[in-house]
Amino acid sequence: MIQVSVIGSGNVAHHLLKAFGASSEVEVVQVFARNKTSVEITNPSIEVIEDWSLLKSVDLIIIAVSDDAIANVSEQIPLNRQLVVHTSGSVALSALSEKNRRGVFYPLQTFSKAKAIDYRSVPICIEAETSEDFQILETLAKSISDYTYSVNSQQRQALHVAAVFVCNFTNHLYQIGAEICKENMLPFDILKPLIQETAQKIMTLSPEDAQTGPAKRKDTQTINKHLAFLTAENQKEIYKLLTKSIIDHGKKL
Repeated sequence: MIQVSVIGSGNVAHHLLKAFGASSEVEVVQVFARNKTSVEITNPSIEVIEDWSLLKSVDLIIIAVSDDAIANVSEQIPLNRQLVVHTSGSVALSALSEKNRRGVFYPLQTFSKAKAIDYRSVPICIEAETSEDFQILETLAKSISDYTYSVNSQQRQALHVAAVFVCNFTNHLYQIGAEICKENMLPFDILKPLIQETAQKIMTLSPEDAQTGPAKRKDTQTINKHLAFLTAENQKEIYKLLTKSIIDHGKKL
């Protein structure tokens, strides 16, 4: 049984607490939050605190807060030689205070409190300064996920950038598509089977092989029609940029 405490009450903390709660190998001892009422706890044995002095020594403490708060939070922990990890994709392990043993426990997924997650399918990227601490993180990761990876800080930065492209930017394109549909009195639902099929294709094809559309075909007539149709300048610029990127096929713009 691994004893864990979590610092934070946001989306990542919320989902980690649910995942740990479903594991017979993990005991959540404490949750620290600036506002105790923001923490959703169903297990009464978990202590919710907002006073640093009450923080207990456990097998590891997980900092699940915004990236810019990680370094400061790690300094506030009133313990020494405690294993402390953060959950960020873009913050280096070295950002954590040196007074404690340091590591990273990064679940590579998009989290929203209102959306349930299949934790077993979430890749967990781990990093530690010693083999002993790595073993603790690996054991914890395997208790909630079937996919565990050893990833250093530089690789994790690359993963985070890649994730922004395939997740955050893609979702923004969904938003633009939804706006175009709304402006033309069309339901966004009509695009959902296409979105689903596009996502499913890359489970069996490479993104290169799955690419279709007028830019792939270099169909300038259709491209020009689309640009003439769009009235919002930001939509035009995004369309031009992505079209050029597809045509150039990975070359620098």
